[in-house]
Amino acid sequence: MSSGNQANSEANPFRALPSVDEGRRLLDGCLDGLQDVEAGREAGATPDADARLGAIPAAVRTELVQQELDALRRRIAKDHLGAADVEAEVSGGGFQAALLARARVEAGRGVRSAVNATGVVLHTNLGRAPVHPEAAERMRAAAEGYCVLEMDRFSARRNERDARLGVLLSRLTGAEAGIAVNNCAGAAFLMMQTFAGGREAVVSRGELVEIGGSFRVPDVMARAGVRMVEVGTTNRTRAADYERAIGPDTGLLMKVHTSNYRVVGFTEEAEPAELAQLGKEHGVTSGWDLGSGRVEVEGTRSLEEVGDETVVRDAVATGMDVVAFSGDKLLGGPQAGLIVGTRDSIRALRANPIYRALRLDKVALAGLETTLELLLAGRGGEIPSRRLMHRPEAELAESAARIAAAIEALPGFTAEAIPERSQPGSGSAPTVFLPTTAVRVSAEGRSAESLATSLRAGEPPVFVRIHEDAVLLDPRALLPGDEARLLAAFGALV
Repeated sequence: MSSGNQANSEANPFRALPSVDEGRRLLDGCLDGLQDVEAGREAGATPDADARLGAIPAAVRTELVQQELDALRRRIAKDHLGAADVEAEVSGGGFQAALLARARVEAGRGVRSAVNATGVVLHTNLGRAPVHPEAAERMRAAAEGYCVLEMDRFSARRNERDARLGVLLSRLTGAEAGIAVNNCAGAAFLMMQTFAGGREAVVSRGELVEIGGSFRVPDVMARAGVRMVEVGTTNRTRAADYERAIGPDTGLLMKVHTSNYRVVGFTEEAEPAELAQLGKEHGVTSGWDLGSGRVEVEGTRSLEEVGDETVVRDAVATGMDVVAFSGDKLLGGPQAGLIVGTRDSIRALRANPIYRALRLDKVALAGLETTLELLLAGRGGEIPSRRLMHRPEAELAESAARIAAAIEALPGFTAEAIPERSQPGSGSAPTVFLPTTAVRVSAEGRSAESLATSLRAGEPPVFVRIHEDAVLLDPRALLPGDEARLLAAFGALV
């Protein structure tokens, strides 16, 4: 060993690390290079991604360099790297590549447009229902400027921000009045707290559900200051069970949609009309957390695909005082919890101070109003989530065939169209499966998990299903333009 090499091997590897300023120069040079269109293309980036990378603030760039230096220090300690190894990492471009990777992750965080190739139409992790273009435009206009919100423009008097929405909900569901909050969980909480806060709420043991995000009915009742009274059994609860539980402190008879599961076989549940009548006889409010929000309108194709999901108008017709349902599941609008019912009940909900903490902003209200107007105009079939659930099998098969042929033509990929099933998603109709044609994709030398990870990290992010160590692409939830974006994402992997 020469004396020079011996000195290098004995040097402190931590001293071989570049300074933060040196790291910043490397990262800045890399990001500045991506502003060149051709350089960006060679790096597999897109103009939008390049713009986000270039917009990373100076302080954040410094933070990324410090993070990578810390990671390299940990590698030195764990893998016993020498100074020569560290110098090779820096001079050979490995350190610079790691900095760029961190910058890409930083720029790719947050709410971004994505391609949903899972086939799940109402995918909770991907934002549930995409809104109609007209709703999106109304939301954009409301967001970027002033808008008529808490004022009647014709009388110049102040009014409720969701007054118009309440009128539309009444027309759509047949209820006397309506109100909106930020999601259906918030609607259930407001209902419980308003009518049973500091009192008792009676609920069936078979409906003490937990849905996504650890939303448990008993826990929510406790947070609302409600004393829960369980009646019946897991599989059988009758109206008589509710009646026996009614006492002087009962404030609410509660019925809860079981969301993402079903109890089948030897079962029985109290009919909503029976609970509504019981409530009227005993002076107790009856409430139904309906969940998904299936709305049917004359002139618009029915959502018969979602099986036994209760139609909101039918729920109102049972006489229940209040009915809560989602605005962003089967209804197809932006995220919201909608409550319809009697005027007195809705007035009580609005008077609760907690309503102010849960109410919708102008952007969501604009989108919801437009969605309800489309439904009332008989244009519900245009609402994306409803249209996607109704996509003809032949159309899905044609899309799958095109996608399979395009991917098969890429080097290292094999693809074939196969019969499969989709689901509505987000706890809506959990036992319903929609026939579709999917594309089964394999990549030479790569696992399905590795391929799926690369697709998620790409631009645009593409989300897929994995089955039997292969990637499945289901075209059911592809929106206009998504097929081309999907294929471009695969092309970028070659």
